[in-house]
Amino acid sequence: MHTHTKLSICNVFLIIVRITATTLTSWHLLVTFCSLHVALWMKLFEHKPFDSRAVMGFGVLNGTSIGLLNLSLGFNSVGFYQMTKLAIIPCTVLLETLFFWKKFSRNVQLSLTVLLLGVGIATITDLQLNVLGSVLSLLAVVTTCVAQIMTNTIQKKFKVSSTQLLYQSCPYQAITLFVAGPFLDGLLTNQNVFAFNYTPQVLAFIVLSCLISVSVNFSTFLVIGKTSPVTYQVLGHLKTCLVLAFGYVLLHDPFSWRNILGILVAVVGMILYSYYCTIESQQKTVAEATAQLSQAKESESDPLLTVENGSGILTDGSVAKVPGWNSNKDLLA
Repeated sequence: MHTHTKLSICNVFLIIVRITATTLTSWHLLVTFCSLHVALWMKLFEHKPFDSRAVMGFGVLNGTSIGLLNLSLGFNSVGFYQMTKLAIIPCTVLLETLFFWKKFSRNVQLSLTVLLLGVGIATITDLQLNVLGSVLSLLAVVTTCVAQIMTNTIQKKFKVSSTQLLYQSCPYQAITLFVAGPFLDGLLTNQNVFAFNYTPQVLAFIVLSCLISVSVNFSTFLVIGKTSPVTYQVLGHLKTCLVLAFGYVLLHDPFSWRNILGILVAVVGMILYSYYCTIESQQKTVAEATAQLSQAKESESDPLLTVENGSGILTDGSVAKVPGWNSNKDLLA
């Protein structure tokens, strides 16, 4: 009886997601915006307007990437879709290296390779290729990488918090997905989203998913802003491994040696990535502190240098000329 209840709950979730995936995401973003508006009214954070064109472009791009990922899943096999998600990390590394001159050490690259290998072993079961699905996957990878890089760069460039960026971009994301959602969901399922039988149980699960999405959307922007898009993707693959493990423990999903081996390899990759990132962050902090200390010592030695050059510094910050020794005058004397 208990197992039957768990299966029925999962079936309801699967039906909702399968029929209204993109449209449901627009509802998630709308609820997130309303929740943040209430938080703003309660003065839990400060509204900081900035470049409206950047916000609009970012919001539309983020919504587009979500829609393309859903299309990629609809027109490809599950295995190829997992390959698409795995391709996001190397694509992000490539884009940040080419356009932002960001350097990834060999140790970090090695740990990411181990991680992707483990997730691939655990999740990829079949690879069925088709032209349309491949094009959609390529577009989904590129737009997702650019959107996540923008999430990080916008917060740093305009000095806004993750909450402020999410609050201002949510309406554009929600509108983009709400307009395109019914069409995309209908294309993938051959069913009208608004003709679906929304029973009280279905509505309860939709409301629950919308409430959960508030924390998910907030944590997404927070993690990318505080760390990096690559680190966020690493955490996403950790989530995939946890989903496989909990599926086996709670729902008794079939679990093979490949799943176990893949999860173990992925965990090793995550540990290595965390270790190398921590070491490099500490080294960067020490280097910055050393540079600041050397600059402070140079600034302290400046008055001595100026006195040697024949100038003195007054207490009010102005510079007064101090007569220096003139060898020619002494010779003439």
